[in-house]
Amino acid sequence: MSEQKIDGIIEKYRGKPGALIHALTEIQHELHWLPREVMEKVAEALEVPFSLVRQIVSFYKTFSLTPKGRHEVHVCTGMTCHLRGAAKLMAKVAEITGLKPGETDTDSRFTLERGSCLGSCSIGPELIVDGKHYGRMTPDKVEDVLKRYE
Repeated sequence: MSEQKIDGIIEKYRGKPGALIHALTEIQHELHWLPREVMEKVAEALEVPFSLVRQIVSFYKTFSLTPKGRHEVHVCTGMTCHLRGAAKLMAKVAEITGLKPGETDTDSRFTLERGSCLGSCSIGPELIVDGKHYGRMTPDKVEDVLKRYE
């Protein structure tokens, strides 16, 4: 990601403190995380205290203070998905990616996360990759899904 692109996003919102979440969301989408230096630039350009930027980034789960992979993989481990085999699904995803929940691979391809409920109990167990829902997932289907994300 070029510094120019990030600077362009920041400039688009310069002097607009009410657009803080929009600016952070666009940057998060591009970088997959929010480095401190970037948050400092945003605070200065939008004329808000750095502490407010940090508070917002810490509050909302969509933001990350650590680098994430290009593809975020979420496995629902809520009660319904758990009863339908989420543990086996998580084990298979971990085996394929070599990751534990909360980790990102060295190639920054995948970040693996667990979710306590991803809101689609009727189609559980559920796998979500980059916001795309895959319902009624089984360990046998996971590899085919993950192959789509290079």
